[in-house]
Amino acid sequence: MSANPGNSLKALSPTPPERGSFPLDHDGECTTQMQEYLNCIKLVKGENAPNCRLLAKKYLKCRMDNRLMDKDDWKHLGLPSDKSDSVSDVERNATDKK
Repeated sequence: MSANPGNSLKALSPTPPERGSFPLDHDGECTTQMQEYLNCIKLVKGENAPNCRLLAKKYLKCRMDNRLMDKDDWKHLGLPSDKSDSVSDVERNATDKK
């Protein structure tokens, strides 16, 4: 037995994820978009770069289109909803830096 008060066994009450569970992409339907996003994050060393946010938006759109997650407004996902943001321009800029 230990006299350490931090060592007590308390019952933990698990909490579900805020948005619930979602299916994994077993068929690889959004693997390309995921890799583009991860490569961007690696390129900017984890910084919150606008071009990576647009690639994240493209990835989440793919997940929504393939029913791998519920559709939601971009503002609820913390992403821009401006139509002037062009993912293809961002992709071009990301590949130019390689």
